[in-house]
Amino acid sequence: MYVIIVGGDEVGSRLGEELLASGHEVLLIEKSVERCEHLREELGTVSLCGDACEMAILTKAGVARADIFIAVTHEDDDNLAACQIAKQKFNVPRVIARVNSPKNKHIFAKLGLEHTVDVVGLVLENIREQAAISPLIHLLSLGDEGLEIVLFRVNEDLPIVGKSMKELSLDYGASLLIRQGQKPVVPTLATALEAGDQLIFLIPSESMESLRAVVVGDNRA
Repeated sequence: MYVIIVGGDEVGSRLGEELLASGHEVLLIEKSVERCEHLREELGTVSLCGDACEMAILTKAGVARADIFIAVTHEDDDNLAACQIAKQKFNVPRVIARVNSPKNKHIFAKLGLEHTVDVVGLVLENIREQAAISPLIHLLSLGDEGLEIVLFRVNEDLPIVGKSMKELSLDYGASLLIRQGQKPVVPTLATALEAGDQLIFLIPSESMESLRAVVVGDNRA
């Protein structure tokens, strides 16, 4: 695949390094001349110095033949503009944008950029997971389909321990049950939950909070 990455900071350069190691063709576009020189020292001649919001630079980069276009700069405006041009003017099949400020996420979605990476959200999810603040962990958003993939850990102090899936009264079932020492299975309505179980749900985006209320409880984070 030909992958274009906008932004040559630590995130962009690391991503480029990983993709190159996987055998993909990669080009990094970076505005800073100094940073471009550093990228050439690190990765070789896979960087282009210029503003990815300019049509001329994107044309020079060969965006029209790109399979994936990823914008990961620290500026949401630049990520949004570059991805819009790549998608609308060059018809790149897959564009992914980094969102630095959560309040801007709806703007990206409104303008047709459904595939975004919410930096703050990822940090918060990681904190929740590592600190065991919440047993409900968001794994992935499928923006185009309006779906979310979430992992639920059944902690021993939750009131749903011992209850069946049917008793949870959800409008959807869990896609997968992971129980220690056993092979993952698709749970049935009769499946009783045990402490230590992990459930993976594929749910509509608007059902995230209702799922949290059922499996975690309204009085929990």
